[in-house]
Parts: sequence; structure tokens; C-alpha cells
Amino acid sequence: SPPASRSRLSSPFPRRKPKSDAKTRLSKIHIDFDNTEEAYKSKANMELLRSLLVFKLCTIDLLVDKNRELMELSKKLLGQWMFEKIMKMTFYGQFVAGEDHNSIKPLIQKNQAFGVGAVLDYSVEEDLTQEEAEKKEMDSCVSEAEKEDVIHREKKYKAHRQFGDRRGGVISARTYFYADEAKCDKQMETFINCIKASGGASADGFSAIKMTALGRPQFLLQFSEVLVKWRQFFNFLAALQGKSEMMILDQKLELEQLEASMIKLGVGAKNDIANWFSGEKLGLSGTIDLLDWNSLINDTTKISSLLMVPNLETGQLEPLLKKFTAEEERQMKRMLQRVDVLAKYALENGVRLMVDAEQTYFQPAISRLTLEMQRKFNREKPIIFNTFQCYLKEAYDNVSLDIELSRREGWYFGAKLVRGAYMYQERARAKEIGYEDPINPDYEATNRMYHKCLEYVLEEIECNGKANVMVASHNEDTVKFTLEKMNEMGLSPSENKVYFGQLLGMCDQISFPLGQAGFPVYKYVPYGPVNEVIPYLSRRAQENRGFMKGSQRERSLLWKELRRRLMGGQIFYTPVY
Repeated sequence: SPPASRSRLSSPFPRRKPKSDAKTRLSKIHIDFDNTEEAYKSKANMELLRSLLVFKLCTIDLLVDKNRELMELSKKLLGQWMFEKIMKMTFYGQFVAGEDHNSIKPLIQKNQAFGVGAVLDYSVEEDLTQEEAEKKEMDSCVSEAEKEDVIHREKKYKAHRQFGDRRGGVISARTYFYADEAKCDKQMETFINCIKASGGASADGFSAIKMTALGRPQFLLQFSEVLVKWRQFFNFLAALQGKSEMMILDQKLELEQLEASMIKLGVGAKNDIANWFSGEKLGLSGTIDLLDWNSLINDTTKISSLLMVPNLETGQLEPLLKKFTAEEERQMKRMLQRVDVLAKYALENGVRLMVDAEQTYFQPAISRLTLEMQRKFNREKPIIFNTFQCYLKEAYDNVSLDIELSRREGWYFGAKLVRGAYMYQERARAKEIGYEDPINPDYEATNRMYHKCLEYVLEEIECNGKANVMVASHNEDTVKFTLEKMNEMGLSPSENKVYFGQLLGMCDQISFPLGQAGFPVYKYVPYGPVNEVIPYLSRRAQENRGFMKGSQRERSLLWKELRRRLMGGQIFYTPVY
């Protein structure tokens, strides 16, 4: 049978290939995360002392809670030059690589000498008040049509002033607010410079981008709502065929029944529906699944015609908004063009592009736009990586659907798995506005979800070899879980399919032993001028408070290494590379 119909029957669980003798003979990987000599080989004694000082300061509640005010006061009392000097000796020096793409090169080259690569992340953000942030968000998320008419929109995908400042309750992610198209062009240029710097600094670097920096978020809200409503319509049609209890990829709807249901509902005329499901790939097997269904929303000349949703009450396809201004149409197009420009730069510079995850009301559109880039640019190797947040209840469905699509269409799947950065904000928003909480109930459920998604991607790597994953985690148990699975499956670090990622200045006892054992491991490397990365540093302090109070491990390992060096006479230890 042709490949298309064969893949249509593929299970959501990839079959294991029998391991070759060569794979079986691979020596088991074991890494000692307690070996401080290996973990801190790249650090001079002064760097160890700085880490101990900064981590200790992060446990003092008063300092962390008032860190912004204290930094501003220090600047006034000490003057700009002295303030910057002290910041570079403490927080800035610990968590930020340098001011620009030239000054970060020595650190990147040093880390590379010890087996650790870089994901470059220009970490400058506007220092807005809460009121300014809320105003910008409301202005950029409400369309002209909504201002004039009362339009029925899903609660989740409408802008709400109370949650307009998207920085609230978020500690580890940068936030962009829309000002105008010129600002988006400027932010695109910043990302281009980041890609060029990444390409110039190493042969296999990553560069991180955020979709909300590249266009008006109104489009992301609207397109997310459309994608979710289309999926809900598919679920409704699956229920009519008695298939709603099946796993998502096993829900294959019978085409004849589907057409009959849609005619009965009044969604389009018989000829229109037949045309929908005809075409090169659709409907050949007499069934249609969610991936086929999703492909019905494709690129069209007028983007506003993408924003059509099925109305289950009237049975008609209706525009999400009654009218679009020509300017709104242009803004949407420009966002897609900017994304395309960045992907092309990444390809030309030999850099992989990491698209960060964002809030759940933007994420369906972000994931879909990333998927379209993967289809286009991941033909020969993985260039575009999507980020999956495993604290979401739907994380596993999202991972398995994207992998299945990559299998069918023959492109390289690239993923970064994170636990997630927006939990408190998402929970509060869902409760206040009145929609289902999208987050797993507790930390253990999130851990199980992370490991389930990770195992699925690892199985795909073992079977198909066209998937790549970054395990972006500071959790030592998750790293050990990954190593165990790689041992079981006979996956070698030298295959360069499984990467690890941690933030600069944190968890060196995980990153460096992995790098020295030959694993592809990366630090997220923020950079930018001292004054302009203060919002970033403020969040690092807050994140580290929880991290350091919950675990004394990193501090005890740092002390252990410092004592070992001093007792061994290495008072002036400097790394050799």
C-alpha cells in the first residue's frame, strides 16, 4: 500500500524496532552528579564564592521581595558606575553572560571547552508599570470590530484587564507588550542579531524567540480560539459516531457518516463538504482523523478567512469576527512574515530556533505557527523547535499529535520539554473568569506528564531517528530518568538527538558532568546591558528563592568543592582549557 495509507493506520504508540547488536553492546551511561571536581572544573574559586553569596542572598525574603527597590536605591546612592560594578560581581555576573553579543563570546567559548553549548536569549524588556502594561495589552488584544459590536467570544480567548499585565505571577519567562509594528520590526532585528551571534559563537547553537514579540497579540488570541473551536467540533462529530472515549489518534471518523452529520447540521452544502474532504491525501482511506481535520485550516490569501468557526447552534460556518480592517489584515500578515524571516536566518546561519511557550490563550496559535515552520524548514534536519509545557493537562495529546504529523509528512520533529512558567497566573485567570483550569492538579501529576511525554519522544527517536528533544529541566530525577531510558533503548549521546538544558548560573552540577560525558547540553544564556536586564534579574532572584529554600543541595556541593580545593592547596585555582 502507498505510504500515505500505511501511515494512516499507525498507532499513537510507535513500535519498537529490535535493537541491533551494536546498540546492545553500548556501555551503560552513568554520571555521578556528586562529583564536585568534575561539576565545577570550569569555575575559578571566586566564581564559586560568588555563587554561594548569590544563592544565600536569594534565601533572604526581605531582599528578594524588595529587590527592585533595593537595586534602584543602590543605583542612586552608589552612582551608575559603582552600581554596575557591584551587579557584575554578584547577580548580573551569576545569571547574565554580558552586555552584547561580543562581550558574551569568552563565556560561551569557555563553556564550550567544557562541553556545554548555548541557547542565546537577549533578555532586555521594557520596565513598565502595571497600569501601562494593562493599557498596552487591552489596546493590542481588542479588535476594532469588538469595540463596535457585542461579539460572542469564548471567555478564555478574550482580553481581561485584570490579567492584562502578563508578568503577574510569572518568574521564569520574559514578557513582551505590543506597542506598534515598528517595535515588532525592531524586536525582529534583535532576534536576527541573536541568531547571527549564535551562529558566530558556535557550530551548533540555539536561539530563543517569542511570538508575542513579533506581532499584535490580538491575532494569536483569535487564531487560538478558531483552532480550539475546530477541535471541539471534531470532538462533537466523534461523539456522534461513538468514538469520543478513544485515544485522540484512534478517533478515525467514517467519511460518509461525517458528511451526513454535517449536512444534517447544515454546515455547508453537500458539494462543498465533498470538496473539503477530497484532495490528494484527505479521505482516501474512507476515514478522517484529527490531523486530517486540522489540515482543513490552511494558508489562504486573506488571513481573516482562516478565522471561520462552526456554530453548533445554527450549524453554519461563521466568521469569528464580523469584519476586519485592512490594517488588522496587514498586521496579521506581518507577524507571519517576521516568523518566516527568522526561520530563514536560522537556516542560513546554521542555528536552531527555539520557539518559547506562552500563556494557554495564545499557545494554540503559537504551536500551529511553529508547526507550519517545522513543515517548511525541518525537511533535512531539525531547525525549528517547539516548546511543550508539561504542567498542561493536554501536553501528551499535543506531543503525540505533532509527532504523528511529522511521521506522516516526513519532516524532523524538534521539541523542548519544560514543566512550565505560568502556573499561578493561569490558575488564577481560569478561576476568576470561569473556565476549566488547564494545569495539572499537582507537582506529581506534572512530573508524570513530563516523563510520559519524554518517554514518547525517546521511543520515536529509537524507532524513527527523525525526532530530537531538549530535556529542559533543573530536576535531577528527570535527568536520571532520561539517562535510564537512553540506557534501556541503547540511545547513545553521540547520536545528538537528546539534549539537556539549564539556565546560566544554575545547576552546574547537572550541566557540566553531562557535557564532559559527551551529552549535548546547553545553558540558556541571557545577555543585555545591566540596567535593561534588571527585570530579568529580579525574576531570577524570585525563582531562586523557592529553588534554594527547597534544596540545599547546590550550596552544599559548592561548599564541598571549595573545601576540597583549599585543603588541597588550590587557593588560586583557575580553570585550564
